[in-house]
Amino acid sequence: MNGYSFSLCGADLVALPQRALWWPDQSLLCVSDLHLGKSERAARRGGPSLPPYETTDTLARLETLLMESEAQTVICLGDSFDDPAAAAALPDKEKARIEQMMQGRRWIWIEGNHDPLPTGFSSDHLAEITLGDLSFCHIARPGAVGEISGHYHPKAGLRGIQRPAFLVDQNRLILPAFGTYTGGLRSSDPVLSALMHPKALAILTGAQALPMPMPR
Repeated sequence: MNGYSFSLCGADLVALPQRALWWPDQSLLCVSDLHLGKSERAARRGGPSLPPYETTDTLARLETLLMESEAQTVICLGDSFDDPAAAAALPDKEKARIEQMMQGRRWIWIEGNHDPLPTGFSSDHLAEITLGDLSFCHIARPGAVGEISGHYHPKAGLRGIQRPAFLVDQNRLILPAFGTYTGGLRSSDPVLSALMHPKALAILTGAQALPMPMPR
């Protein structure tokens, strides 16, 4: 899997340009903030009408990564669904597609602030999980070491062009949002600046994974 390779607490990881994390030694693929069903939730709440294709696109991109990586373990770092009702309202075809991707793999849904309840799919649903020296949760905690999280949808860039980005320092990694209809929080936001070490990197996604000093 081509991307930017780095180490976190002794684990050799790869930030993929497709906005996913690859842990080769564990055959583990990690994604965050899919927000499946976002257009359905927006319509249900009387918001702006969005083309209802984001779930299909998000699942297609995830499916491609699973085929390319042959991952044996998948961790979804919370906010996989835009809310529990959106999960329940997924068309049967898309529910079946998710179940098919889960077949033959260990699949872990980490609970997020949008989806704190069990997903309804036949897999593990946990508040967090620790594998070796790394812990996987939805929202970063000050002072944590070896933590991998999501939630903030970080983005960073050069010359005014912002891209979804990984943020990494010696203690933690924050993943970009994987979902098609997801905005982002600039890395210069005080919340992210306070969490990340002054020498943190932002790894921009897109055509390639491009590391740079985290903009503040």
